[in-house]
Amino acid sequence: MHRLPNQKRTTGGCITESVGLASGKGIYVNGVIFATVMWLLSRMVIAIAMLGIAPLLPAPPGGIQPTVSWDVFSAWDSYFYQAITLSGYDYVNDGQGHNVAFFPLFPLFVRAVMSGGLPFNVAGTVVNNLAFWGALTLLYAWVQESHGQKVARWTTAVLAWCPFSLFGTVIYTEGLFLLLSTAALRAYDRKHYGWSGLWGGLASATRLPGIALSGAFWLVAWREKRPAIAYLPSLATAWGLGLYSLYCGIRFGDMLAFLRVQQAWQPEQAFYGQGWLKMLVQISAGTANWNRGWLHDPWHPLIFVTICALGYLLWRSRSPGENSQSRAEDCIPHYTPHPTPPIRHPVLHTLQPSSRSHLKRLCVDKGYGFYLLGILLWLLAGDPLINMIMVWGGGYLLVRQRTKLRPVAVTYGLCSLAVILSPGRTISAERHAYGIVSLAIALGLLLARYPRCGWATLLFFTLVLLSFAVRFSQHLWVA
Repeated sequence: MHRLPNQKRTTGGCITESVGLASGKGIYVNGVIFATVMWLLSRMVIAIAMLGIAPLLPAPPGGIQPTVSWDVFSAWDSYFYQAITLSGYDYVNDGQGHNVAFFPLFPLFVRAVMSGGLPFNVAGTVVNNLAFWGALTLLYAWVQESHGQKVARWTTAVLAWCPFSLFGTVIYTEGLFLLLSTAALRAYDRKHYGWSGLWGGLASATRLPGIALSGAFWLVAWREKRPAIAYLPSLATAWGLGLYSLYCGIRFGDMLAFLRVQQAWQPEQAFYGQGWLKMLVQISAGTANWNRGWLHDPWHPLIFVTICALGYLLWRSRSPGENSQSRAEDCIPHYTPHPTPPIRHPVLHTLQPSSRSHLKRLCVDKGYGFYLLGILLWLLAGDPLINMIMVWGGGYLLVRQRTKLRPVAVTYGLCSLAVILSPGRTISAERHAYGIVSLAIALGLLLARYPRCGWATLLFFTLVLLSFAVRFSQHLWVA
């Protein structure tokens, strides 16, 4: 009898292989369980805010008092998806907003679920939530393969609890887009080029930013000198966008109708980046001062300067015993003892153990001081601060973590940010930045290193998520 090439003479190899398979299956099951728990808990917070808290509040100016129904999950862009699902596309080149701006894959899935007898609000909510759960599960598996379990858990938690994860529950495309883009990136990272082209094409049929996958795949193939077949997903990813463009050409006589209609939601600007400058002034000087064009409210800039000054003093007020090579790490409320051999600092090595413990507590206290200042700054500046951090802070973090991330994740993140910043406008930029899965991985890497910072971040995320959920159910603008 002939043995197969991989067959062992003894049963030891079989036992080892069986144990390995069992272990891998166990890790996969644990990942699914963790992602499911994160998804379920965060969605429960949203449901409590939208169905339990918001109906008890009076109608705010410009908003409504929501009712306990599926209607709370439908507002703003949801109405366009409803019109597409029920009546199809409409477009006239008149400078007004038309639903041709919204891509077809999500309405197609909703229509398929509605064929089972469900109304639009229920079907749309179910599709987005299930897709978001799938995105969390797939993201956990991909990050664990490349970075380990700890980073996978923090990354999944970041994506699930980020305030903009609200759009993974209401009738929007975030859940489906995250699922398809993550599947495409993971497939390309594993060199499954056929699958990456398929998932990428579906992503580009979901939202226009999906075309960033095409540029990312081409750049990674070129930089890593991959074989010619690695360039095919770059072309295949565009098939979703191409088919929709062809449809627009046949139906409306304009293959770029979905681009032309975008102008209706993007007001004219005097120069490129005017929106970002406005946002920066709103953070530092206040919205009231920006609207009036002069210093009407002096308290806002005064408080802003005070918070910044306190942050600078807190950063500079290092004790003599703190290691100069780890200033940033010591200011985070997570202290890790230095490994042996002991540090030969001219002051630290002469301190008594009680004094060293005092220095550790000082580092923790300083870290919490930064958190307090951050919350005060958010209370002062509000949404413009969060929007600025999501886009520009996310880009900075992506660049800082570029050596630790997978090349395809870094390249996709940068290409996506380029797509977001290309018009120079800020409307919905923060929500589109949330749809860049690379930013969640970069933050997950950081929080895995500083878990106390991570817990504080998740607590802040939860508070803002509650606020966003209430506002959306009241039909107030969120992102």
